[in-house]
Parts: sequence; C-alpha cells; structure tokens
Amino acid sequence: MVDYAAEAASHGAVYLEGIFSPSERVRRGVDWDEIFSGYCDGAEEARELHGVEVRLTPDIVRGFPLDEAEQVVRHSAAYRDRGVLGVGLGGLEAEFPPEPYEPAFALARELGLASVPHAGEVAGPPSVRGALDQLGADRLRHGIRAAEDPGLLREIADRRIVLDVCPISNLRTRAVGSLAEHPLPQLIAAGARCSISTDDPAMFGTDLGRDYEAAAELGLDPRDAFEAGLEGALCDEATKTRLRAVGDAYEWQVP
Repeated sequence: MVDYAAEAASHGAVYLEGIFSPSERVRRGVDWDEIFSGYCDGAEEARELHGVEVRLTPDIVRGFPLDEAEQVVRHSAAYRDRGVLGVGLGGLEAEFPPEPYEPAFALARELGLASVPHAGEVAGPPSVRGALDQLGADRLRHGIRAAEDPGLLREIADRRIVLDVCPISNLRTRAVGSLAEHPLPQLIAAGARCSISTDDPAMFGTDLGRDYEAAAELGLDPRDAFEAGLEGALCDEATKTRLRAVGDAYEWQVP
C-alpha cells in the first residue's frame, strides 16, 4: 500500500481510492481483520510519508457467492472510520452480470457505504444499466460501453454519474482495438463526467501520467478530468476542499 502510494505520488497523484479484493485473500487463509487493518494501516502511513490521501473501496469478486459478498460489505462497514468508503464489483464482467449482487449492495447502502462497481468495459450497456439500477452505482469504474446506447449515455450525463475511464487498461484488455477507437470523445461530447484512472498500473504497464496523456490525445482536458474525479470522490467535504485548492493552485497545461 505504501509503495503503491509512493509510486502514484511520483506521477502527481494527490488522492487515491484504492481497490483490493479481500475475499480472495481470505480464501488463501488470511483473516478478514488482518486484511482490512493492514490496508488501513498502509493508507495512514502513505499519507504520513508521501502526502497522498488514500481511501479504500474493496471489491466484491464476480463469481464468488453472495455470502462472501456480504462479508466484504460488513467488514468494509466496520472499517468506515479508517477510510473504507464504499464497495465495488470486480472480476469477469462478461461472465457475471451485476444483478445477482443487488442484496450485497443494498446492504452496503444500509450501512452507509457507496457503490462503485466496474461495469461497461468488456460488457455492453446492459451491464451499465444493471450497475445503475440494481446496484445503485454512485460512480462507475469504466462505463465506456454506455457510448453504445445514446439514451443511457444521456442519463449518465444528466445524473452526473462520474465514469472512471482507464484508456491504457482498455487497450491492454482489448476492450478497444486502438486508442483512436476509444469512445472517450463520444462520452465527452455527450457531457459525461469522466475522471482518469489507471485500473491496475502494475498489471497493465501504465501510470497516472500515461493515462492522462492518452486521455488528452482523445480530447479530455486534464483539469476537467481532475474536477470530475473530485466530483465523484467519496471523501468528506473538508478533504474535497483541500483537494480543490490543490487543483486551483496547479499550473494546468492547455492540451
């Protein structure tokens, strides 16, 4: 956690919402509380050493049973005061639609956690619709396939549902055939709020700077991406105010 924050800071990150999959580690014999406390300890150390604000949004793994999903939610809620702010849904999107996990996300809302599932990367608009309607998504990881449904995209723009777009990851996973084919320009033209993220930088050989450069090539103003990220962030208003001041003070380059 600390090493990752150091690397992210070196590329200009000031705020992270980190993703991890606790149930995978539990299946390998690690205790739930050991996992959560370890990540939370790392987040605190990262802030002290590197000045990066870190919050956490653990993933429910697609294909894992609902009882494990609900365990992720309950342990996430138990660590809310240590920076766990929401739960996501990751894994094999094309094989496991979002709807079966509705009870887990209903529990998350009941316990005060946000919903930030992956949807609309390798599966199309129905996956996005399921994440919005059944999982009550506050923000979408990816969401790029919403561009295939004008009505859905208009709804996302009207509701100001922020999309965490990851251009390099989308290339590596072959969700898009080339950067030139990426739907980000369509999302921008429709008024969708798009932040820029790295997905899994080690896995996909990227970093925050490279993804921002790719997004700028596609027409997304870096400051607009920062402001969309700030709008979609799950942190408290005091933290948002500090981050807004960072953005206001930064000398943004005109694309």
